[in-house]
Amino acid sequence: MGTRIVGYAAGAFDLFHVGHLNILRNARQHCDVLIAGVVSDEMLRAVKGIDPVVPEDERAEIVRHISFVDDVYIETKPAKMDAWHDLHFTRFFKGDDWRGTEKGLRLEREFASVGVEVVYFPYTAHTSSTTLRRALDVLTRGELAVAQ
Repeated sequence: MGTRIVGYAAGAFDLFHVGHLNILRNARQHCDVLIAGVVSDEMLRAVKGIDPVVPEDERAEIVRHISFVDDVYIETKPAKMDAWHDLHFTRFFKGDDWRGTEKGLRLEREFASVGVEVVYFPYTAHTSSTTLRRALDVLTRGELAVAQ
């Protein structure tokens, strides 16, 4: 029997949508065990400057109950190598919007040094948490205007 492939796919998974589902589904097809990393509320505020709509414990619970996810890991540090030190995954999955970028190339170099392959999947551009967040902001502003 060959070496077991442990995959890791991380994200905020806030306002869970089909793009999140696609990356997790695709990731599971390329590994024996899939661990989903859920970025903590604190990390979202520090790194992306956003407050999550759905708290981390609820986001983790949603992701944990997806049939092709074997385990969930809460990311509390910005460096993906920190997650690797805790989990020792052998494949890292990311949306292809990172491919060829400075941060994507740095990630590939860091992971190559410990034998981790970076696999990119098509980014679901038509649906994103950013788009959903903007729509919610517009709706909220509209409701505020009506209330006043």
